[in-house]
Amino acid sequence: MKQKLVILGGGESGVGAAQLGMAKGWEVFLSDKGLIVPKFQDVLRSEEIPFESGKHSMEEILNADLVVKSPGIPDHIQLIQEIKEKGIEIISEIEFAYRYTNATIVAITGSNGKTTTTLLTYHLLKNAGLNVALAGNVGESFAKQVINDDKDIFVLELSSFQLDGIKEFKADIAVLMNITPDHLDRYDNDFEKYIHSKFRITLNQSKSDAFIYCFDDKETMKYLKKHPIVAQQYGFSFDSHDKNGAFINQEELNFSINNNKFTMSIHKLALQGKHNAYNSMASGITAKLLDLRNDQIRDSLADFEAVEHRLESLGRVNGREFINDSKATNVNSTWYALDSVTNNVVWIVGGVDKGNDYNELLDLVKDKVKAIVCLGADNGKLLNFFSGKVESIVEANSAEQAVSYAYSLSKSGDTVLLSPACASFDLFENYEERGAQFKAAVRAL
Repeated sequence: MKQKLVILGGGESGVGAAQLGMAKGWEVFLSDKGLIVPKFQDVLRSEEIPFESGKHSMEEILNADLVVKSPGIPDHIQLIQEIKEKGIEIISEIEFAYRYTNATIVAITGSNGKTTTTLLTYHLLKNAGLNVALAGNVGESFAKQVINDDKDIFVLELSSFQLDGIKEFKADIAVLMNITPDHLDRYDNDFEKYIHSKFRITLNQSKSDAFIYCFDDKETMKYLKKHPIVAQQYGFSFDSHDKNGAFINQEELNFSINNNKFTMSIHKLALQGKHNAYNSMASGITAKLLDLRNDQIRDSLADFEAVEHRLESLGRVNGREFINDSKATNVNSTWYALDSVTNNVVWIVGGVDKGNDYNELLDLVKDKVKAIVCLGADNGKLLNFFSGKVESIVEANSAEQAVSYAYSLSKSGDTVLLSPACASFDLFENYEERGAQFKAAVRAL
């Protein structure tokens, strides 16, 4: 008799898990309390996978042998509590897919920079001719891609929510970019719980595996002092060091991996800026551990194209530079964005606040920001905090209106920066839609 697999959530990862479950002989049922988008409903129907949209049938769900839960569903809701009370195992799509692959796993997490680092790492490995796939928060779902299990390496971008749902999953190479407060609403506003989730990237690692992390990140270093990691460690930093890893020395990027050393000019990196130097160092270390040649690494670090919606330059309109940083959904990402701009800034900020502390941005705002445009359904917290700290602060309820206000508040030589520091779900479907509408409004000027 077939075992029953219930998938909660009908997005990319849920549908991929359902497809993998069918391929591996499970009796599959997918349930989503929200409405499943037509393209995913079409996939489920074409593969004859039973599903429901707009409701949860508890009797059906509680009859599961295994539940694969979307990372967007919090653990504290009644549905999840009832599943746990019945003793049914709940895992993430990442864990489910891992159980069906023998590929080498490169797993990348961090509060900031993980998407760019994941895409850059994939770019390096693919350019070198390796049989590699991209999954996790980017690309097609991990589960769908392991159905045939024909890849040698998977590069996975993983959120803390995905890491919360792993048990047997092990990264051969684990990369932790940094840890700053984010998603604290999901962790009882307890930063320590969030830190612990990020470090689950090292779960099940052995001495033969690798852990890559930032020597300059104080939360990472503080955690490591109390919780030693068994994997081989490789660090990256802006300060020179004699340990395995990478560092910047004046205008050179230096790699030293198990006595194999090479350098390249930071001016040749495709991705410029301090935050991107970290991304390049982490990706370069990973590439060296997978035996890429130095010239392959140099070439790929030099020709990579930047990630859309992350410090994406949109060019100038009447002397004003426009930058789309819609992917900046937390305070630390916005800190990097403001820090990277050298001109006077008109800053577009706002959305769904995740427990943000704007004090971290205050010095940069006082130094660089001449005007603020609050783009959100509820801007009260931003208005209360920043009123009186900049020349002008206004509210907008659409990307088009925000761009119009920002244009009128700026002059030639200024930078208009969309870097929201907040989630997008009040006015937009996701950060991609927010960024796309911003770009369309800029083009329309």
